[in-house]
Amino acid sequence: MLFIVGKYKMFILYALEWFGVVRFNEMKKFIGSISYKTLSSTLKELEADDLVHREEYPQIPPKVEYSLTERGKSLMPILDQMCTWGEEHRKK
Repeated sequence: MLFIVGKYKMFILYALEWFGVVRFNEMKKFIGSISYKTLSSTLKELEADDLVHREEYPQIPPKVEYSLTERGKSLMPILDQMCTWGEEHRKK
C-alpha cells in the first residue's frame, strides 16, 4: 500500500498535524497551488486509507472538517524521519 504517493498528500498531512482540525477552504488557502478537484480527491484517498477523518456537520451552508486519525498521527514521525534523511542526503 502506498499511502503517501502524490504531490500534495504530505502537505495535507503536515497541515493537519500543525493545525489540528482544518476546514476544506482553509486547507486550500494553506496549499495554494492545488485545485479544488485535486484537493477533494486527495482528501478522499487519505480518508479511504484511514489517515484522515472527515467530519460533516448537518447545517447550511455545509461544514466539513478534517483531522488526522490515530493511524495518521502514527505516520507523522516516519514522515519527519524521511524529511530529515532527505535533507541530510540532498546533493549540494
